[in-house]
Amino acid sequence: MKLKTFFLTLAFLLLTGLLLTYPMESLAFSLTGLQLWFNKMIPALLPFMILSGMMVRLNLTEYFARIVSPVFTPLLHIRLNGIYALVIGFLCGFPMGAKTIAELYACRKLTKQEASFLLAFCNNIGPVYFVSFVLPTLGLTHKAPYLFGMYGLPLLYGIFLRYTVYRGIASPALWEKTKKGNLLSAAEQLSAKRKQETLPDTLDDAILSGLYSISKLGGYMVLFNLLNLVPQILLRTVPVAGTDSGSLLNCLFEITSGISRVGNAAPLPILLLLPFGGFSCIAQTYSMIKETDLALKGYVLHKLALSALTAVYYGLFALLFPSAFLI
Repeated sequence: MKLKTFFLTLAFLLLTGLLLTYPMESLAFSLTGLQLWFNKMIPALLPFMILSGMMVRLNLTEYFARIVSPVFTPLLHIRLNGIYALVIGFLCGFPMGAKTIAELYACRKLTKQEASFLLAFCNNIGPVYFVSFVLPTLGLTHKAPYLFGMYGLPLLYGIFLRYTVYRGIASPALWEKTKKGNLLSAAEQLSAKRKQETLPDTLDDAILSGLYSISKLGGYMVLFNLLNLVPQILLRTVPVAGTDSGSLLNCLFEITSGISRVGNAAPLPILLLLPFGGFSCIAQTYSMIKETDLALKGYVLHKLALSALTAVYYGLFALLFPSAFLI
């Protein structure tokens, strides 16, 4: 514990010294984080947070999930609420997947095992962000192989987990059979209570929850952009993969600002880092699940496993299709 305290104190002293020594750079990094939060994160995530929060509170998630259940139920054998979390996690991006899973778990619409399983692969970079920002910035024009690497691999990883590590999760048919044997489960009691709430009350709760969550994410964006000051100042002269190592480490701290700085100089390291998401995304995910007993350590290990799987995929693709692999 004393050693941990020593290193934490040293880190804070280093960051404070850099803030005082490089005030203009510090201001620029902080402003970048604030601008990304205000211009990108709030308009992209807050509406989804409010709408998804209302759907969870009004018990509408299962009705929504039935639309895509013919595709995902045979693959994953999970309940409709799990399918809803999967769709939101893949379509809306960090950290909406984690927030949705945490809300469903808190409302007892997912078991802990179901929530842990979904968290392992459903909290990813959003496709709109990936297609409209990442690929053009990296200079990659052929979208199909990169879309599969970003979204196909996590889905395959989830299918693998479902039949190995999480094979003990009850199937939807077993849940229905169990439900019929009970008069009224705890989850149904909570649902009945929710149905008594008025629409204005639900909207108010969803807005407050969304604003609270988005405010925390803004703090993380500013902080982790500010932490970019450390590699940018100390390592900016060390070249790695065609760019400086400071810029690559920027991606590890906060992925969006890091990609903006690296540009198309080192696309492969960026593609390998995207499944992990960077320390800012990990911290944002923790902020979404910290009120539950879901384990962040397990989530991080799964993200590292996905990064390794992504590295194998791009390595094999480069060997099999060297002319088509445009990096």
